Amino acid sequence: IDGNSGAGKSTLAAQIVKESGGNLFHTDDYFLPSHLRTEDRLNTPGGNVDYDRFNNEIINGISCCKDFSYKAYSCSDGTFSVINVKSSPINIIEGSYSHHPLWNDKIDIKVFMSIDYDAQIMRIRKRNGEEMLSNFTNKWIPLENTYFEHYDIAGNSDITVFS
Repeated sequence: IDGNSGAGKSTLAAQIVKESGGNLFHTDDYFLPSHLRTEDRLNTPGGNVDYDRFNNEIINGISCCKDFSYKAYSCSDGTFSVINVKSSPINIIEGSYSHHPLWNDKIDIKVFMSIDYDAQIMRIRKRNGEEMLSNFTNKWIPLENTYFEHYDIAGNSDITVFS
């Protein structure tokens, strides 16, 4: 489930997992640590996610069809937490950048969630506060939009949800 910040990706994913008993993985857990955020990397569409680590830990873990663990990165304090995962036939990956073409052949159904800009700003303000809203409007939303446009993420999705 990919889409705009504040569109409801996490909420939808959590509901699907609650109903299905599957696993939930967040691309937010794979944002680049600050020491890896180079100008070149951030100028690459979708480059602010650690795709190598995501591929090695999540995509390969799911593909092996057995229990595995991964390291979730916390942007707020720069630490990693080990998460243990039980194998499941249902695995939901949610978050901006989750439809990156690097693993197109590994995703069965792609859902894109869209929201109009005013509603997006209202939700981000409510969820993250005024101070973080500035970060989103000046940095994260433009990076997401570049990624969405560059890879035609909405156009290459199976389902589009407008929230």
